[in-house]
Amino acid sequence: MISVDFPFHINGDMSARMMAILDEMAAGQEVYSIDESFLDVTGISSYMPLERFGQQMRERVRQETGLTIGVGFGPTKTLAKLANQAAKQWTKTNGVVDLSDPLRQQKLLQLTRIGDIWGIGWRIAQRLEEMGITTGLHLAESNTSTIRKKFDVIVERIARELRGESCLALEDAPPPKQQIVNSRSFGQRITTLDDMQQAVMAYATRAAEKLRQQGSRCRHLTVSVTTGRYGDDPRYSATAPVSWQYPTADTRDIVAFALQGLNAIWRDGFRYAKAGVMLSDFWQSGSTQFDMFSQQQPRANADALMTALDAINRSGKGKIGFASQTTGNQAWQMKRNMLSPRYTTRLADIPVIR
Repeated sequence: MISVDFPFHINGDMSARMMAILDEMAAGQEVYSIDESFLDVTGISSYMPLERFGQQMRERVRQETGLTIGVGFGPTKTLAKLANQAAKQWTKTNGVVDLSDPLRQQKLLQLTRIGDIWGIGWRIAQRLEEMGITTGLHLAESNTSTIRKKFDVIVERIARELRGESCLALEDAPPPKQQIVNSRSFGQRITTLDDMQQAVMAYATRAAEKLRQQGSRCRHLTVSVTTGRYGDDPRYSATAPVSWQYPTADTRDIVAFALQGLNAIWRDGFRYAKAGVMLSDFWQSGSTQFDMFSQQQPRANADALMTALDAINRSGKGKIGFASQTTGNQAWQMKRNMLSPRYTTRLADIPVIR
């Protein structure tokens, strides 16, 4: 197993380029986040030392993208993650650490505080320290049955992983999410229903796109609005659940249900700071049976329309929305004054040398 990450902020385009390079160099890949992935490098050690392979990965990524990565090898995800942390922490490693050797594992685990282990939160770390388990090595050498009784199966798996027993498989295709949330703080306070409707429609539209990307439909959503927590303004916060009979992934349906929920909780006289849309109760596309006598019937050619809409919006050649979505000044948008330049996706952001 190998853990690879990028020790600074990158945008989606650079992340995609990086992941594509890493995918070509490994037998399997699990994209863990925008800046980190786990790779299956089974068999590589038969041809070359893993540290040399890690340096080759770093060099190729640097040549093709200009970015520097950290690489950590280990027999389990948790050990690979630990190796990656060490690769970033100590410059003498040149960005690559191989924990294939059990003796090296023990040495690093002895130097690692229990709270720095991947998956150990600060509350669990406190409880472990009270038991005298203060380092990664202590947890690796702890009694499995005791850990299982005092904690949950997750901590037990971490302990086993630290001993070199793989308990967390590589997920080439992560399972579909069971909730999709799109929520943002506004660039400036919203005081009118029209502005709030535009914001909620935008969030519902994006949530529907994510829903279709994983091949799901939903039967429930929740709309939320809230004012700021600080200052002298009156405070108000509310959520509205909306359910319907048959699953849908049609943006038009989801937007309509979201606005229905918003209208139920909107109150004049407040300065709203944030809103959100959460989708839930998911069904996989193709697994829904409709009742021919039901008043709720799927829209004609809805799937074909949404497929075409998504394809155009992902092409980079233009954006298509619905007539009810404004394209004018959207004061509710997040402030983006500190946004990094999009050197790789926007012509106007390409640096010019004069």
